[in-house]
Amino acid sequence: MHTWQWETGHGLPYLTCSLLERWPHGFFTQQFWPSSPAELTAVLHPTAHAYRAKQVHGNTVLFASDIEIINLDEGVNDDEGDRSLWKNDDLPHADGLLAAQANQSVWVCSADCTPVLIADTGTGQAAAVHAGWRGTAAKIVPHAIAKFQHQGSALPDLRIAMGPAIAGEVYQVSTQVAAEVIASLVPHNTNLSADVMLDRLSQQANPPVLPDPEPGRMRLDVRRVNTLQLEQLGIATEQIAIAPHCTYQEPERFFSYRRDGLKKVQWSGIVSLGNR
Repeated sequence: MHTWQWETGHGLPYLTCSLLERWPHGFFTQQFWPSSPAELTAVLHPTAHAYRAKQVHGNTVLFASDIEIINLDEGVNDDEGDRSLWKNDDLPHADGLLAAQANQSVWVCSADCTPVLIADTGTGQAAAVHAGWRGTAAKIVPHAIAKFQHQGSALPDLRIAMGPAIAGEVYQVSTQVAAEVIASLVPHNTNLSADVMLDRLSQQANPPVLPDPEPGRMRLDVRRVNTLQLEQLGIATEQIAIAPHCTYQEPERFFSYRRDGLKKVQWSGIVSLGNR
């Protein structure tokens, strides 16, 4: 059983997962606002270099080495509301970063979407992925896994931790959005429609979709959908951990765009170990 622990950095709380204990990492709370990835990297590993991208709710995953090292002396505010170290438009568009070299810290920000940290016990490489419903529908986490495999990773060596995000029990979406996300689980070699798959999955134990009292609406568990995507790839349940925290229901710890409508985010990051 994987455990989640509260750690303290600069006197403030952040969350870690035992599944990733070998890697300096953290799912940071709103208390760290408006610290930048470079400033947060100092909490995890003072000599690591910080990398981030401009998140666009897609499924592109880049290598950290594709992005220039963030320069602490070039700080400006950007339209995401975080104290970015680059102008947002100067950053490559991506929702996932893979650290293939040692001492690279990769970061994603979120305020209801799912932050996913991935690590490889064989190579020490690590990745940070931003998976909202659009990115999940576009299979961004499987895209990240494929990038690990292209680097020589074996599926049994991967460890995946999904951080605080809006829980399925409170995440109301349209039936159309639910069907679009569930379509990512439809096997390519079948004639199943997304609607049929939606109906089947809603009958399962621990379903990724739940009923909603409002017509034309459903409740969607994005982290559960990502888990099912990973299991379809052949990744074992024991390799996956999901944080027992909901951004929407814990206003004292996390920003939630759905709850507050504010462009404020919390950051999640991990430091690569390099080849082992």
